[in-house]
Amino acid sequence: MKILIATGNPHKLRELTAILPDKLRAGTPLQYVSLADFPQLHLPPETGKTLEENAALKACYAAKQTGLITVSDDTGLEVEALNGAPGVHTARYAGEDVDADENNRKLLHALEGKLLPQRKARFRTVACLVTPQGEVRTFEGVLDGYIGFGYRGTNGFGYDPLFLIAGTTKALAELTEAQKNKISHRGQAFKKLATQLAAVFP
Repeated sequence: MKILIATGNPHKLRELTAILPDKLRAGTPLQYVSLADFPQLHLPPETGKTLEENAALKACYAAKQTGLITVSDDTGLEVEALNGAPGVHTARYAGEDVDADENNRKLLHALEGKLLPQRKARFRTVACLVTPQGEVRTFEGVLDGYIGFGYRGTNGFGYDPLFLIAGTTKALAELTEAQKNKISHRGQAFKKLATQLAAVFP
């Protein structure tokens, strides 16, 4: 059975295929494809006011256009001292068509002068599973932590080099992919989705 992961980000694709099952309980093999396999398919703008709305918007559109079971997600970095920002604008915090480094620099600047206890943050992911018939299910994962004072580690992507995991001395970018998948917000959400995948399609 073929499942579309509605992303063009190769880092995210690799992360998700490591989390999702390779077959259903009955032994049916699963084949994952991405937006790279559908070059004519362009997702609509993320105009939702919540992570839930954005995740469903992408998955519903892609499922309707391809006829495939589709999974998608939207992730927000919510910083307490910034009243939950960047939140739903996490990927575009420094503007449209910017890279991760520009987003990170803006975040560090916004928190300049604040001590670590004032830098509480959490990553929140909403994963969405949509069938071609229009059935929608969503799943949430949360990872608490702090925003550090500079870049640490070379793994991961996005804000991972700045995000210090609560209860540890590590930044997300200092973990291996396998370590990250065990605890991450995205890992939590997609593990819940994987369980439902087996329930919906035994």
